[in-house]
Amino acid sequence: MNSTKVDKRFTIANKEALIGVGLAILNFIWWFGFAYGLGHKDPKDYTYILGFPAWFFYSCIIGFLLMASLVIIIVKVFFTDVSLEDEGDMN
Repeated sequence: MNSTKVDKRFTIANKEALIGVGLAILNFIWWFGFAYGLGHKDPKDYTYILGFPAWFFYSCIIGFLLMASLVIIIVKVFFTDVSLEDEGDMN
């Protein structure tokens, strides 16, 4: 058995990278769902919010505000400060 110990920094970085990928996938699903879910109608049948078509308002404007808020919350709650200095033996 190989008993090499994985540097804690890599474990933390891997977890945070997976969270980032999850947020990116969530952003795409949100955007795609509203953009193509509400935007498939004839433009004359669109409903408008603040002068924007509803699909654009929900997918791009609300989606951006939601994702920016989620990123701020996720970074403050789940991400940790990690020293970039090598903590190995300096012999």
